[in-house]
Amino acid sequence: MHHELQVVADPDAVAGTAAAFVARLAQACVQAHGRFTFAVSGGHTPWAMFARLAHEHVPWEHVAVFQVDERVAPDGDPDRNLTHLRESLGAAPAEVIAMPVNDADLDAAAAAYGRSLPGRFDLVHLGLGPDGHTASLVPRDPVLEVSDRLVALTAPYMGHQRMTLTYPALARAQQVLWLITGADKREPLSRLVAGDRSIPAGRVEAAASLVLADAAAGQGPARAGPQSPA
Repeated sequence: MHHELQVVADPDAVAGTAAAFVARLAQACVQAHGRFTFAVSGGHTPWAMFARLAHEHVPWEHVAVFQVDERVAPDGDPDRNLTHLRESLGAAPAEVIAMPVNDADLDAAAAAYGRSLPGRFDLVHLGLGPDGHTASLVPRDPVLEVSDRLVALTAPYMGHQRMTLTYPALARAQQVLWLITGADKREPLSRLVAGDRSIPAGRVEAAASLVLADAAAGQGPARAGPQSPA
């Protein structure tokens, strides 16, 4: 998959550029088909992006936000992506479709979440770990080989089992937006943009891919500040 790489100065510029991009795409999708379907991963950078989105024109009442992945932890737990997502959205009237990680039967819950997914996502946000993982698709986890389900459970990773979208679900993305910051991401970012399928992130397929990276992670000259990608 071809990745369009855009390097900006710092994490704040990544958040601002991403917010402008998301707002513009949301407006276009709502105008075209009445809804914007947006799947969001965890991590610090997306929450900064949502804070910046508060200052953009977003048709929130027509936005459906899905989760890319989630830790199996109680509601309100600070380790939950949903906790930070709700805080970041504030009073924005978006529909949030949360992963049911507190259900007693997690396999059935994953299957049910898969059935709730749209036939396509207008946008999927992904991050990149120092080990090359994305979503909760981590090296050597059996979930990497799941091809018959849209949502699956991982082995425990960094203290938590996870529920995650699988590669077939991520392939429903019309557009992927990668947000990548920090010097520890330089090597996996280089491998990602080179199309290295030996890292989990390198196996993601989508119709289009925009990679926003800060200068610490990026492989090219940094732009001065946020812009609105076309």
